Amino acid sequence: MKYVISSGIAGLAVLCTALPAMASAETTDSGTTAWMLTATTLVLLMVPGLAMFYGGLVRTRNVLGTMMHSFAAMFVIGVLWPAIGYALSFGPGILGGLVGWNPDYVFLRGIDETIMDAGIPEYVFAMFQGKFAIIAPALIAGAFAERVRFGGYVLFIALWSIAVYSPICHWVWAEDGFLFNMGPAGAIDFAGGTVVHISSGVSALVAALFLGSRRGYPDNVMHPNNLVMTLIGAGLLWVGWFGFNAGSAVASDLDTARALTVTQVAAAAGALAWMAIEGVLYRKATTLGVASGIIAGLVAITPAAGVVQPDGALVIGAVSSLICFLAIQLKNKLGYDDSLDAFGIHGVGGIVGALVLTFFIRESWMAEAAAAAGGSWSIWQQFGVQAAAVGITIAYAAVVTLVLLFIVEKTVGFRLGETGEKAGLDHALHGEHGYGLINPN
Repeated sequence: MKYVISSGIAGLAVLCTALPAMASAETTDSGTTAWMLTATTLVLLMVPGLAMFYGGLVRTRNVLGTMMHSFAAMFVIGVLWPAIGYALSFGPGILGGLVGWNPDYVFLRGIDETIMDAGIPEYVFAMFQGKFAIIAPALIAGAFAERVRFGGYVLFIALWSIAVYSPICHWVWAEDGFLFNMGPAGAIDFAGGTVVHISSGVSALVAALFLGSRRGYPDNVMHPNNLVMTLIGAGLLWVGWFGFNAGSAVASDLDTARALTVTQVAAAAGALAWMAIEGVLYRKATTLGVASGIIAGLVAITPAAGVVQPDGALVIGAVSSLICFLAIQLKNKLGYDDSLDAFGIHGVGGIVGALVLTFFIRESWMAEAAAAAGGSWSIWQQFGVQAAAVGITIAYAAVVTLVLLFIVEKTVGFRLGETGEKAGLDHALHGEHGYGLINPN
C-alpha cells in the first residue's frame, strides 16, 4: 500500500513537472514555426537576389552602387522595422485608422513571450513581415538607378517605410484596417500585391519622373553589364518567392500548398508568355525577356495566391507578362526613364494581379464571402472592392512619395550631380570598382 501511494505521489510530481512543457507543446506548433522560419529566410534571400537582378542591368561603373541600394534596405529597414515599423503596421488604428500604433511593439518589447493563434511565436511573424518591409523600398531603387546620392536614398527609404509602407500595410493586413474590412471578405491581397508591389511600383514611377532621366538617356545606348548575374538574380527571386507567397498563409497546411503551387505555375507561365511574345516579334528569346517574364508572373500571383487554382494562376501569369511587356513598350515611346522597369513590372504586374484574380476566385471562397454578406456576393462586387483598394493605394503612394522626394531633395539632396554621374556611383560614392581592373564605362 505504501508503495502504491509513493508511486502515485511520484507520478503526480512527474506530471506536475511536465505540465509546463505540455502546455508549451499545446500552444506552440513546432512544424508551423519551423516552416515560418524557413519562409522568413527565403524572403530575405530575395533581397540579394534583387541586388543581383538590378546590379546586372546597369552599366559597369554603377554595379556596386546599385547593389548597395538593395543591401541598404536590409540594414536600414532591418533596424527601423523592429523599432517602430511593426508598431505602425500592426498596432491598433490611430488617427482615424490612417496608421497603427502600439507602444508595446516598440523594439518588440511586448511580444517576448507571445505565442500567436497560428501556433508560432510572434517574434517569427514580426520578422517574416519585416522582410516584406525590407524588399518594398528596395524595389523602388530600380526606377532611379545610376543617378541618386546614397545618403539621399537612405533617408528616402526610411521616410517611405514610415509614411507609405506602414499605413498601407495597416489598411490591408491589420484586423482593423479599413481595406481589410471592405466588403464581406476585405480587399484580397494574400501576400503583398497591393502592399508591396503596387505601392513600390507607383512610388518608383513618381521618383523617376521627379528626378528626371539619366544624362544621355535615351540617345545613348546603356547596355547591361552582366546579364548572367541578372538571370541568376531572377532565379533567386523565384526561389525566395515560395517563402513570400506560401509563407503568407502563416500555416503549414493545405493553404500553404495551394499558394506554393500557384506561385510556381504563374512564374512559369509568365516566362513562357514573354518568350512567346519575343518569338513572334523578334524571332528570338532573350534572357532578359525570360527574367522579366518570371518576375511579371510572380508579381501578379502574389495577391491571388490564396484564392485561385492552378489554371487561374496560368492565365494570371501569362496576362501579366503581356501587359507588363506592353507597359515597357509604352515607357519607351513616352520617353521617361524608369531605369530598370520597376513600375513596368512591379507596379503594373501588381495592378493586374489584384484585379484579374477576381475572375478566378475558387467557388468555395466566393460561397464563404456570400454567406458573410448575408446571402449573395458577386464577382463584380468583389472586383469593385479590388479596384477601390488599387485606386486608393495608387493615389496615396503617389502623393506621399512626391512629398518625401521634395523633402529629401531640399535637405540632403537626392539627384547626383553631373560629375558624379559621369564617374559612376561606384567611384563617386563608394570609392570602389565592381570589376577590379576593368575600365568602368
